[in-house]
Amino acid sequence: MFSFEKIRRRHFMATSSAVFAGVMQNALPRLEAAEKSPYGDWPIGVQSYSLRQFNTLETIRHIQGMGLHFAEFYGKHLSVQATAEQIAETGKLCAGAGIKINAHGVNRFSKDHAANRKIFAFAKRAGIKNITADPDPDSFDSLDRLVAEFEIRVCIHNHGPKHRYNTIADVQDAVAKHHKWIGACVDTGHFIRGGTDPIKAVRELGPRVFAVHIKDDKFKGDPRSHNVIIGQANLDVVGLFKALKHIKFPRDGSLSLEYESNPQNPIDDMKQCLEVAREAIAKASVS
Repeated sequence: MFSFEKIRRRHFMATSSAVFAGVMQNALPRLEAAEKSPYGDWPIGVQSYSLRQFNTLETIRHIQGMGLHFAEFYGKHLSVQATAEQIAETGKLCAGAGIKINAHGVNRFSKDHAANRKIFAFAKRAGIKNITADPDPDSFDSLDRLVAEFEIRVCIHNHGPKHRYNTIADVQDAVAKHHKWIGACVDTGHFIRGGTDPIKAVRELGPRVFAVHIKDDKFKGDPRSHNVIIGQANLDVVGLFKALKHIKFPRDGSLSLEYESNPQNPIDDMKQCLEVAREAIAKASVS
C-alpha cells in the first residue's frame, strides 16, 4: 500500500463511521439523470485487483480515467486493518475522483466472531455495503448476526475448480438457511473455468446475487484458462445484463470488471471490456 505520509495529511475527514459515510455520500457527483451515464443506472466499476501493479493513488486515477464511479477494493489498495485515518484519507481521494467504494474483498471469515466483526466494522467505517467473501463453513452463525447488526451484505465468491464454492449448488447450499443478506458474488470467469454457465448462475441464485466479477475466460471447463476481453470467448455479455435485469439486481450492489490478464499494462484491455459492457447494456435495455 502506498505511503499516506507522502500525500496531504492536513484536514482529515471525521473518522466516525456515521460522519464518514455521510461525507462519502455527499461528496460523490450526482448524475442529473441515469441516462447520462453510458451504463444507465448499473453500478459498473472495477475490482482493484485488476490494477494490482499500481499503488492506491494510481489505481484511483486509472479508475477515474475510465470514467467509472464505483470500485471494489482489495487488500493492497485498502486493507481491512487500515486505521481510521487511512480509511478516511482513501475515502477522501476516492470522493475527489468521483468514486464510491461499494465493495471490498475477497475476505475470509472463520468461526472467530471477534475477527469477523473487525472486518464489518472496517466496512461500516468506509461506507462499504458489500463484502465479497470466502467464508469457512463454520462462520455462518457469526455472519448471520453481523449482517443484521451492520446492515452490510456478505457475497460468497466462487473461485473456480476445486474451490469449495465452485458450483451453483455449492453457493445455494451455503446460503439456504441463513440471513437474506448472505448471498453471492458471481465471478463469471471462474464459473466458466469450472464449466458452469454464469448466466444460469445469476438466474438460479436470483435475489441472493449482490455482486458480480465480470470476466470472460478463453477455455470453458479448463482450470488453466485465462481472461480475455469480455465477449470474445465464452461470456454472453448481453445475456448477463438481461439476467441481472430479470433478478432485479440491487443498485447498491457491486458490478466490477475484473481483468486478471496483462497485469503490467491492463488499461487498454479494460477499456475495451467497458466498451463491450456499454454496448451490451444498451442492447439488453431494449429487448
